[in-house]
Amino acid sequence: MGMMDVWDLDIGIRDLLEAGLHFGHQSKRWNPRMKRYIFDKRNGIHVIDLAKSLVHLKESCKFAYDTVAGGRKILFVGTKRQIKEAVEEKAIEAGQFYVTNRWLGGTLTNANTVRRSVRRMKDLEKQEKDGIFDTLAKKEVSRLQNELSKLRRNLSGIADMDNLPGALLVVDITRESIAVAEASKLKIPVIAMVDTNCNPELVDYPIPGNDDAIRAVKLVLNALGDAILKASSDYEKIAAEQARKREEEKAAAAATAAKQPEATDSKPRNRRERKPTERTRKPTAAAAVKTDKAKDTAAAAPPAEPTVPTPESAQDNAAQTESPAAATAAPDAEIEKKAVAADNV
Repeated sequence: MGMMDVWDLDIGIRDLLEAGLHFGHQSKRWNPRMKRYIFDKRNGIHVIDLAKSLVHLKESCKFAYDTVAGGRKILFVGTKRQIKEAVEEKAIEAGQFYVTNRWLGGTLTNANTVRRSVRRMKDLEKQEKDGIFDTLAKKEVSRLQNELSKLRRNLSGIADMDNLPGALLVVDITRESIAVAEASKLKIPVIAMVDTNCNPELVDYPIPGNDDAIRAVKLVLNALGDAILKASSDYEKIAAEQARKREEEKAAAAATAAKQPEATDSKPRNRRERKPTERTRKPTAAAAVKTDKAKDTAAAAPPAEPTVPTPESAQDNAAQTESPAAATAAPDAEIEKKAVAADNV
């Protein structure tokens, strides 16, 4: 269940009873959804079951611890006149955000506009600090000071809230209904004190109890504040350990990078020489047809038998070579003889 046990709080039912956490509203003003948290009704006033309140208080402390230990912030919301100072004091002590004057509509859902107002407040504070107000007319200075005072009342507790909070801690969800609605729309968990006139189903971690008594509110805030402070301390230790590990990893990586060039120079890498590859051209259609015809002709012709020349065959060949010349010379001789005989006659 996390680093902090839900029962790791030194608070008992007697402490809740002495703080007056069990007093509810008049029975005619009750919300039926609070029935499971009501112990009895006396003199027309509902009495809250403190055993269930204690269980829910410790579960809320566990959730607040886990949220802050995970690096998120909690926004304290309480604008009632009698409890606003206690809420602001505990939020500042725990290092969390707070809204104690008036919840501005859109504080969560329209964060860009709120951040613009915060920048305006910081700009006016810088002008006041640099002495620019002294160079202006009195009427202009009065107007700027009134604007700055109003911005400080509404935004001083969330001036450094650059991101959405991890959770809301609300006192009296009936009065802070807009804050609860915005948190519900953005899926932000809500821890809240719920009196007998509230709807506990609107929040994620309800703490049944009297949200009008200053002692009861301070008791709940102190319990949650202690859990948040412990979580902040543990988170700083975890963050420091993670930062140390990152530094060690960076140093190891730098040492490895420094050794890498030496290894490269001492042992040069042999690159494989690629042999040039002969590019073959694809035969054209005409060449392919000629090649096929030549193959067909060669396949149709019978294979020639090898002949070995002999001396006799060589003589026959010589005689055959000389015979045409002799055959040509014989007719010429006979013609000459006939011509001589005719002359003699």
